[in-house]
Amino acid sequence: MPLLPTTKTAPKNSLADLTVLVYGQTKIGKTTLCSQAEGALFLATEPGLNALDVYQVPILSWDDLLNACAEISEGNHPFKTVVIDTIDNAYKFCVDYILRKFKVEHESDLAYGKGYAIVNNEFQRVLTKLAFLPCGLFLISHAKEMEMDSRTGKYTRVVPTLPDKARKIVLGMADMVLFCDLDVQTGGDGEPRVRRVIRTKPSLYYEAGDRTGRLPETLDLDFPSFLEAFNAATAAKSATKPQSAGKPAPAAASK
Repeated sequence: MPLLPTTKTAPKNSLADLTVLVYGQTKIGKTTLCSQAEGALFLATEPGLNALDVYQVPILSWDDLLNACAEISEGNHPFKTVVIDTIDNAYKFCVDYILRKFKVEHESDLAYGKGYAIVNNEFQRVLTKLAFLPCGLFLISHAKEMEMDSRTGKYTRVVPTLPDKARKIVLGMADMVLFCDLDVQTGGDGEPRVRRVIRTKPSLYYEAGDRTGRLPETLDLDFPSFLEAFNAATAAKSATKPQSAGKPAPAAASK
């Protein structure tokens, strides 16, 4: 049976098809944002959902996560979006799982570089499997500041709190990287006005990105605003899609 495609893959037009990383400072509203995603199921690796009315599975180990993923992959459920809150703790559980499996106390106790590679391969394997399921995948992380060096000097950059290699895995697979931030503006009375926002475009000073190209650079940190912006851009993109080959557009009417 041929493996090579004969047609192009259509762009994904639903959030339930995408992998989204949501990160920001504690208590800014990351979990509340994700809780409003369609058919959300939380794989809760830490406390913090007590104030929200959500479906959740407590995850206390990597085995718990594997078991939940196996049940999700069977498809006998109504959920449309899987939310891992937080992906940082999920990675720690993965490390603990590998250390127990190989009976060592630290990744470096295995052959040079081997322990880290095994952990990251297992972490990526499971996340990739989840990302390929017919549901959305939202990953929640906290934020930290890192001092960066450039040719013009040092500067501070805000990034997710995952360890470096795990962060690269998540950033590499995410369709959207949403930085939840505070935007401070001066009002007409000279007083500061603080607005909670989502930043979606790359910046020297924080990690963010939107491979779909459908989100504005900044929008309010609430799910209705996020969904409205995504759906409006999706509809506009569909409306301007070029006509199929072999069906030329009608000629403009003569004046």
